[in-house]
Amino acid sequence: MRKDLVDKIAGLKQQHNAVILAHNYQHGEVQDLADFAGDSLGLSIKAAETDADVIVFCGVQFMAETAAILSSEKTVLLPEKSAGCPMADMIDAGQLRQLKQQHPDALVVCYVNSTAEVKAESDYCCTSANAVEVVNSLPEDKSVIFVPDRNLGQFVAERTGRDLVLWPGYCTTHVVITVDDIENARAKHPDATVIAHPECTKPVRDVSDELLSTGQMLKFAANSTAKQFIVATETGIIHALKKQNPQAEFFPATTRAICPNMKKITLDKVIASLEDMQYRVTVPDQIRVKAKKALDRMVEVLPVK
Repeated sequence: MRKDLVDKIAGLKQQHNAVILAHNYQHGEVQDLADFAGDSLGLSIKAAETDADVIVFCGVQFMAETAAILSSEKTVLLPEKSAGCPMADMIDAGQLRQLKQQHPDALVVCYVNSTAEVKAESDYCCTSANAVEVVNSLPEDKSVIFVPDRNLGQFVAERTGRDLVLWPGYCTTHVVITVDDIENARAKHPDATVIAHPECTKPVRDVSDELLSTGQMLKFAANSTAKQFIVATETGIIHALKKQNPQAEFFPATTRAICPNMKKITLDKVIASLEDMQYRVTVPDQIRVKAKKALDRMVEVLPVK
């Protein structure tokens, strides 16, 4: 990492009282530069807790929106305005309202990988780290709509025994991981433990040893006696896994599992973001207030364990 860029960012952070948050799928140098790197739940909590005036969110649009909802008095910047999430775009507020009309007594749980408008139409928000706990906390006599990720929804249904109403959304990065990828990786590394994200398809989940969010992957690897791991999620997490566990080896299930949107942010774009206060992410009050109710239940009622 270039020292001149690091020094420049440090000066801009001090000038603007800024904090940099980076998701585990970002480029390694962006993760290393961040004040906090983690999964979407951990980042949401940090965004709500920080006393910085400016939050530079190195992630994608819905993550910066989440920070803006939880910290409306702060300036939230997304260094690359085109960094979106295809899965979040697979359902909009109008589609969710139609689904709610079909199931008028159902509670709505939306994955954090969703737009602010969808969060505003939801009762609860969750991440892959606490989705099971959120659904388990709901009254058993209530039906539950889970949007937008059908793969995470299936995982939650399996773990909770609940019959969830699912939306056919999916992560375009995780669905490229196949059973053949897992089997080929196992053939090369027969002693490795396979850790997979619950956004993977059911066939991949079924042949994996552990199903974990990215934050849970880091904790699992740190506490495991295993020395080799096959990682079935976006490859960016391997940087943090190797950094925190230098004694272990980590192999991607496939090198195709790359989120192009997550990889759009660079150190130069972080500098431009701080220099020009770009690109600011805001959420209209009528949406923000409603969305915050669902997010508060995620951040405050069921914090990361």
